[in-house]
Amino acid sequence: MTPLPSQLPPEGSQERWPWLQRLRRSEAVATGPWLEALEQGLLPAASDLMAVLVEKLDGAGSARLLRWWLSLPEPSEPAEVAQRQELLDLIGRRRDPACAAQLRVAVAERSNLSLLPLLGHQRDSQDFACLEHLARQPGPSALRRAALEGLAVGLSVWPQAALQLLLIELCSDLDGALASQAVDLLARLPSGRQGIEQVLARPLDPGAEARARRRLAVLPRSPLLLVVHGRAGGVIPEELQALALDLERRRRAPVRLQPLTGSLAQPDPADPVLGNAQRPLTLVPLLLLPGTHVRHDIPAIAAAWRRRGPLRRLPFLGAWPSWQAAIAAELADLAASQGQEPPPLLLHHPLEPGLADRYLAHLARRCSATCQAAPYTATDLEDLTLAIRGAALPLALAANRLTESLPAALGAPLLQRPRFQALLLDQLEALP
Repeated sequence: MTPLPSQLPPEGSQERWPWLQRLRRSEAVATGPWLEALEQGLLPAASDLMAVLVEKLDGAGSARLLRWWLSLPEPSEPAEVAQRQELLDLIGRRRDPACAAQLRVAVAERSNLSLLPLLGHQRDSQDFACLEHLARQPGPSALRRAALEGLAVGLSVWPQAALQLLLIELCSDLDGALASQAVDLLARLPSGRQGIEQVLARPLDPGAEARARRRLAVLPRSPLLLVVHGRAGGVIPEELQALALDLERRRRAPVRLQPLTGSLAQPDPADPVLGNAQRPLTLVPLLLLPGTHVRHDIPAIAAAWRRRGPLRRLPFLGAWPSWQAAIAAELADLAASQGQEPPPLLLHHPLEPGLADRYLAHLARRCSATCQAAPYTATDLEDLTLAIRGAALPLALAANRLTESLPAALGAPLLQRPRFQALLLDQLEALP
């Protein structure tokens, strides 16, 4: 027999709770009579009944129940306000297009703070514009915070770039409570650390700034994939391995090395770097020249890793202005120590003409040096030795055949020199 509203024991009766449990377990419940009784005021809208009834409704029934709630007169007593909010929280559990449409109409007609989180709960991307507008526009603080709560509830479906721009703007809002709320929400985004760092570069409400610093302290940094020149058989030089270990300790995040002398490794789902496909991976090509590796291998590696999740790819190391400045400073110190008049030498691996020529010409001007090709695999280094008459620097990040063959003339590779080691560690540690 279908349970009817008239059979429901009154509130306070010891029979009411067992009866409602039987109603919940009933497989076929005709919800029409229950909705009619509520609409006609024949049935008190108690929260225990509503908790059971909402589970029995389809989308159309939920939208009808929501229309009934919206038709209720505005309460005046605090207890009535709390009870009505409790009912709305129960009714708003249903995620359905009919409910979403009803909520849009209601939000457009009235500025009801309680409806905005429910609109976000529907998780329909078309509602972003409405919630964004209400959160950004000047108006009552409570209304703007409710809109921001709606954005928080539906966080995963909104356009991430637009949402991040909005939150960065709101973090600097004059309303300190709203700004702090925006900081918390910004920290939940996949690129939250980068956003918080950007926010902290601006003047903030003291409370929002303190909250942002706390959030930044616990946000994980992105894993790093360092693409490096390996040696025969894919062997990675010790100084590069030490760099990765030191970075992992400093950043408290995974750091992986991928040598270019081995096969182009495919992403491994079991690797901790890939444990969370939603966390962006940062690819850093630790290559000093725009050769074949930079122009062809790096894009292929980036494409392979981008298929498993978000990827941020940095320019190759030799293009960094700070790195070029360090080379210029190192050469100036070498030339000064030797009292050298002719320009110092920058020895590099032979490159194909075109882009590489333009890069080397720029580097020579930037460093006041002469760039000279020096095959790393050369067996007869007599001519090269004779060409080195003063200060010379090998464009080699780690030890290779050239630095090992001419240690007296060239000195240590760059990563074994304090200036370059400190710069690289500081720059990579500071990445989001």
